[in-house]
Amino acid sequence: MALDLETLRKEMQAHLEKSGMPIFFGHHRMLDSLIQVSWDTQGHPDFREFIETGRKSGAKLVVFNQTSFQLDQIDEALEELETADFTREEKRHFETRLKQLQAYEGFTCSLQLSFALEGRLYLFELRTDWYDSMRDILNELEVASDPFSDEEEEEEEGPIGGYFSNN
Repeated sequence: MALDLETLRKEMQAHLEKSGMPIFFGHHRMLDSLIQVSWDTQGHPDFREFIETGRKSGAKLVVFNQTSFQLDQIDEALEELETADFTREEKRHFETRLKQLQAYEGFTCSLQLSFALEGRLYLFELRTDWYDSMRDILNELEVASDPFSDEEEEEEEGPIGGYFSNN
């Protein structure tokens, strides 16, 4: 994916405005409670096809979200890195990767179009490769920073290797 999705963001917005489809500038909807159906952006990368499908299906509104990369995401990750259970070399590796991502400050890293129809949320989402890399780092840090991850494993096994008494 391109380093910056800003040109595509402008193109999407202009197309939506010309199409007459109302645009709601909203938040990212991956945490929405509706059943989600993701558009195949690999096989059908043209957002116009997604919008036209929504219009023909009866969607009355498109939610448009764009995310710009901010340095506070890296700052938070660096703070998490301090408490993460990694070796010194692993910490240095993550720190280097995070500092390389600072070059993308202000870049558009994620675009999402969505519409709700008959109890389902239909999503079209594009992210840059470097932003996916950032999300992978955050996931790894979250797992390494979880103080309860070892305790949960011990609790699941029970007191004697997975066996427990109901007494």
